[in-house]
Amino acid sequence: MSDLTPRDAARALLRWHLDMGVDEAVGGAPAQWRDPPTPEPVPKPVFALETAPASKVVSFSAPSAAPASADEAIKAAQAAAARCGTYEELAAAVAAFEGCMLKAGARKTVFADGQPGSHLLVIGEAPGRDEDAVGKPFVGRAGQLLDRMLAAIGRSRTTNTLISNVIYWRPPGNRTPTQIEIAICRPFVDRLIELTKPKALLIAGGVPLQALLGLTSITRARGVWREVKTAGGAGVDALPVFHPAFLLRTPSQKRLAWADLLALEKRLTAG
Repeated sequence: MSDLTPRDAARALLRWHLDMGVDEAVGGAPAQWRDPPTPEPVPKPVFALETAPASKVVSFSAPSAAPASADEAIKAAQAAAARCGTYEELAAAVAAFEGCMLKAGARKTVFADGQPGSHLLVIGEAPGRDEDAVGKPFVGRAGQLLDRMLAAIGRSRTTNTLISNVIYWRPPGNRTPTQIEIAICRPFVDRLIELTKPKALLIAGGVPLQALLGLTSITRARGVWREVKTAGGAGVDALPVFHPAFLLRTPSQKRLAWADLLALEKRLTAG
């Protein structure tokens, strides 16, 4: 029989959850996930009477809602992105977009940070816990390493670099984004490239590598320049590199990362 008090047992259970990666609640009350979910009530349609003409005596309107399917969400993202003529309009469109289900579980929209119109655009994967809390990409330990890497070649988000991701809302538990989630956000990524017109694109990690170039091995792809084409026909030279989080786990690969940074510097400073 355990000698733990109820308080000590609760603390032990909390520590176990943290060790297993459970770092936040996703609901306001406990739920039994093995049971079928209780369907939410369908909102009743709103009817408004009109005085004329007689053929339109009754009009129907329903509350606005997120797109019902992935295809509809992608089309909605395409339409929203196409309407944007400036970086500021694009940032506002992403913040207002309701087509990606990740947004429902995220604290903040994490669009971009840095200087729009810079020669360098860094594209990463998705927000993590720190980014979700702050509302900016690459602000945790991996972001701090990225800042040091960029500083080594004279680049900074405060002066001459723009940083973003292929996903703008934190996936639950920092899981890998799904292909559908990536496809829904892709029109905004393309429009960001088209509006800011970078001279070079730094692709940080395997997820944006697959999202933007359709390649699956960052180990084989890193260090090789390729072209990213947007849906609107714009092209930009892109260099895949290891994600800073990977370099934190595997410091032995920093030698290759440094070689990639030198190649990036050379491309950015070329006439």
